[in-house]
Amino acid sequence: MILSKIASLLNVRGSCGSVLSLILLSAFFITIGVDHFRNPNFYLNIMPQQWPLKLEAVYVSGFFEILGGVCVIFHQLRTLAGWGLIALLIAVYPANIHMAVNYHLFPDVSQTMLYFRLLLQFLFAYWVYRTTISKNLQVTH
Repeated sequence: MILSKIASLLNVRGSCGSVLSLILLSAFFITIGVDHFRNPNFYLNIMPQQWPLKLEAVYVSGFFEILGGVCVIFHQLRTLAGWGLIALLIAVYPANIHMAVNYHLFPDVSQTMLYFRLLLQFLFAYWVYRTTISKNLQVTH
C-alpha cells in the first residue's frame, strides 16, 4: 500500500520491488556521494599517487553521485541520470583496478575483497541500468 503510493508519487509503473530498487539506488548513490565529502582521505588513498587533481576528482565524483542519486527520483531525469551514473561508474573503475592490482597498499582489505569490488562495479552498473534505463520502470500516464 505504502509502496504503491510512493510509486504514484514517483510516476512509476512497476512492481513494488522496482519501486524499492529505485529508492535504494537513490539512497545508495546519495550516501556514497556524501561520504566523498565527509571522508575524502579514503577516496584519495585509493587513487594512484601520480594522478593530478585527486582531491578535486573526489569532490567532483561525490557531487555527481549525489546529483545522480537525486535525479533518478524524477521520472523526467531518470534515464539521463542513469546514463550519467553508469558513466561515473566507468570513470572511477581505474581507481578500483589500482586498488586490486596494488593490494599490498591496502593491508586492511583482503585481496579477494579488492577483486570482488571490481565485480561489484558491474553489478552496480546493471542495477542502475535495470532501475533507470530499461523498460521495467515505465512512466505512468
